[in-house]
Amino acid sequence: MKTRVLTALAPGAALLLAACNLLTPLVLVIEPTKKVLPEFDKLAGRRVAVLVWAQPATLFDYPHARFELATYIGDKIYSEMGQRELGTQVVDPRDVEDFIQKNIDAQIDPYAVGRQFNADYVVYLELLEFQIRDAQAPQFLRARIQASVSVHDVRAEGGSLRRYELLPVQCVHPEEAPVPLTATNAPLIREATYRKFAEMVARKFYAHTVES
Repeated sequence: MKTRVLTALAPGAALLLAACNLLTPLVLVIEPTKKVLPEFDKLAGRRVAVLVWAQPATLFDYPHARFELATYIGDKIYSEMGQRELGTQVVDPRDVEDFIQKNIDAQIDPYAVGRQFNADYVVYLELLEFQIRDAQAPQFLRARIQASVSVHDVRAEGGSLRRYELLPVQCVHPEEAPVPLTATNAPLIREATYRKFAEMVARKFYAHTVES
């Protein structure tokens, strides 16, 4: 009798164990997350311009770096805050770049840019470090972008200038180890770094979740 009972139970036990095995990976991949509030929460429903300053040496090696970074950051802010119910407008970075090309002093004057494009706020970044190749081994790629970030209130009451200093951003890609410099790798690393950096900047302005 005992043998028959055990035999009858065996298939059920096997199915139970199989079910447990199927569930195990699901448990392992679920990561706890936490909500992060915006560092600056006044861009919702506003018109925003992005202005990036880069050193002449950076623009000599990467002539379009200023415009490219402003484009990636502006696109990320718009995709997260403009296409949703937040209603944020972003000035076309092509118009900003064209304006500062013709008005050199405006590249360090967020208020001039803001007034030119009827913006409420200007997100202003100063590139403190910009490199795509590994500084220790130029035959490898390991991008680094470091920048200060501030927001300028173009419509401050009484005509006074109001500037909000945010935490700086430092982006390294790839983080694990550099990759060989090749014609294929160079544009891929550069684009991936731009996207990562832009997200780090844009996340300062909207609530998001991160792994805890």
